[in-house]
Amino acid sequence: RKATRAEELLALADTIKLLNDDDSLELFKKALPSPSLMQVQVTAKEVRQRALSALRSARRGDPRMDMVMLALSGRSGKGFEKVLAMIDDMVTLLGKEQGDDDDKKA
Repeated sequence: RKATRAEELLALADTIKLLNDDDSLELFKKALPSPSLMQVQVTAKEVRQRALSALRSARRGDPRMDMVMLALSGRSGKGFEKVLAMIDDMVTLLGKEQGDDDDKKA
C-alpha cells in the first residue's frame, strides 16, 4: 500500500514538472492561440427560468417535480424561503417535544 502511494506521489510530481516546463507552455500557446475561455455573467432569474423550462420539458408526472417547479416559478424567492424556515422551525420543535416525551417515559 505504501509502495503504491509512493508511486502515485512520484507520478504526480513528474506530471507537475512536465506541466510547468517551458515546452508545455509553448505547446499550450500553439493549441490555443487566442484566449477562448470567457466568463459569462448570468442572473439568478435566468438560471431559474432555464431550470424551470428543463423541468417542464422532462416532466413525467412526478409530484415532487411539481413542488420544485412551483418554487422555481415564484416571482420572489422569499415566499418559499419563509415556508422552508417554518418547516425547519417545526422540525426543531418536534425534536424538542420528542425529547421531552422520552424524558417523561424514563
